[in-house]
Amino acid sequence: MLVLGRKKGESIVINDEIELKIISIDGDTVKLGVEAPKNIAIHRKEVYEAIQSENKLAAMQEFSLEDLKEFRRKTSS
Repeated sequence: MLVLGRKKGESIVINDEIELKIISIDGDTVKLGVEAPKNIAIHRKEVYEAIQSENKLAAMQEFSLEDLKEFRRKTSS
């Protein structure tokens, strides 16, 4: 892991397209601004982990052909 020190108003650039900027520092809380292309998903780590967990659960679900037909019927209206 690369560890960099930054002060308020300073930035870090990643791969010429992502900029992390220190917006404010209040005690042990740091507010970051993130500028990145729209096609790059940005999540807090706890949200990312929840999404990954839900995706794994969804991938383990088993559906019958009848379930899929019913889903299609409900969503195509």
